Amino acid sequence: MGERVILTAAPESEHAALGELRREGVYAYRCAAVQEESFPHRHTPTSEHRAPGPCRLAPGILRFDLPGTFTELAAAFRERPPIFIRHLQPVDREVALAGDLGDLERLEEAALELAARLDPGRSFSVQTRLLSSLVPHPSSLPPPYGRFEVNERLAATLRAATGVPLDVRAPEQVLSVMVTPAVGSVGLSRVEDNLSAWAGGAIRFAREPDQVSRSEFKLLEALRVFHLSLPASGSALDLGAAPGGWTRRLRSAGLAVTAVDPGDLDPRVVAVPGVRHVRATAQEFHCRRGEYAIIVNDMRMDARDSARLMLDYAPCLAAEGWALMTLKLPQRSPEQVAHQAIDLLLRRYQLLGARQLFHNRSEITVALRLRSGG
Repeated sequence: MGERVILTAAPESEHAALGELRREGVYAYRCAAVQEESFPHRHTPTSEHRAPGPCRLAPGILRFDLPGTFTELAAAFRERPPIFIRHLQPVDREVALAGDLGDLERLEEAALELAARLDPGRSFSVQTRLLSSLVPHPSSLPPPYGRFEVNERLAATLRAATGVPLDVRAPEQVLSVMVTPAVGSVGLSRVEDNLSAWAGGAIRFAREPDQVSRSEFKLLEALRVFHLSLPASGSALDLGAAPGGWTRRLRSAGLAVTAVDPGDLDPRVVAVPGVRHVRATAQEFHCRRGEYAIIVNDMRMDARDSARLMLDYAPCLAAEGWALMTLKLPQRSPEQVAHQAIDLLLRRYQLLGARQLFHNRSEITVALRLRSGG
């Protein structure tokens, strides 16, 4: 038996995430026994709320025994990054928990056992998830502590024991902690091996007073995940812009934005100097060669049709520019449709990244750059 890992994906994309594990051949997974640890012995789950079966700690949170090592799996995913797996967490230690304040000491002891593996030249943080907060149940008693208390207790202990610098915002290595009512899973890894710098791949942004739509969070997350920077000047094209959330973000960065949509934009967006609203469909709009430094597309249409449309817009993108789009996926065979759409895009674009982000729903986000000679 190899090492143990906890995988996180969108609940509706579990099957696609499992397919990405199977894709690696030697990483045909085997379920780790859950032993009903997702619910405490203090109650018996009703027919309406049964404990998850083996592998499934909660919707979108799966645990496996690998035939190899976590490091090997992470290396394979660096070569061929997954789309639907948001986050990986190694399980180096498992601790029996009692649901009381003594759990903090038990987790602390497990963390100290891994202290020697901390790289002194790399900053670290502690990231904790409490399963009881992810799948609450009226019969379950929440632990008398929160994830921040676990983070602070373990981080202080590791700093005192090792002197390794703590960096919560941009750590280079992470002690990941998953707390279920009965078991605490603790693992140490590099951030890049976790596939995400945030616990479970969940990044959250504060809502701004002038925010137009929730979709703005998708753009903000994509910029971080794909390491994209918005230029302070130039022109951007927003296809299917209504109600204008992405247009607002692009304009606030300093770009002059052409927002294409037959529908209405939020009046606050239209009133901003530097925003031009073209009432037309993306199929009707025409642009000049190399006119835009950035092209974005968050339209609700079949992923393959949207990809074909982006091929038509490739000449409009500046040679050093980039494009960002979401691909809307069906309930059946979402991974197949996603790869078909990406294959279409590769005719004229270089793929910078493709991920199902935390703020995506039944879709993935794709970052693109023109191919040489494109």
